[in-house]
Amino acid sequence: QKPGYGQHKKEAVPSVHSRLQQCEVLQPRKLNGSSVETPSYQNLHRNWPAVGGEPELQRVLEQRRLELHKDEEMARQQPSDLETELRKSSRSCKRRLENQQKIPEFVRVKDNLRRTQMSEQ
Repeated sequence: QKPGYGQHKKEAVPSVHSRLQQCEVLQPRKLNGSSVETPSYQNLHRNWPAVGGEPELQRVLEQRRLELHKDEEMARQQPSDLETELRKSSRSCKRRLENQQKIPEFVRVKDNLRRTQMSEQ
């Protein structure tokens, strides 16, 4: 049977005595952001790096320091043969592009037309 029906009707309505007992048992709840919770939250936040590892800022600064150290180490070493060849080829490509840009456009178009006519024959 459902409470409130038949013989259970009297039990469903709380008495004055039971209401007083509930009031004594209930304690006021703390509101979010209250000054009582703030110090414990601040302490947890302050101690978090010790518990969970280093904070993000320290980790990023450490990564930057390691990258700078690595870059300095690479600068001290002599470049490999492959690196020197790549630099030479990039320089020559840049020179060719600069030379082509110095040539007037009508001359470049004329050269392109000659190439297409030669390839068709």
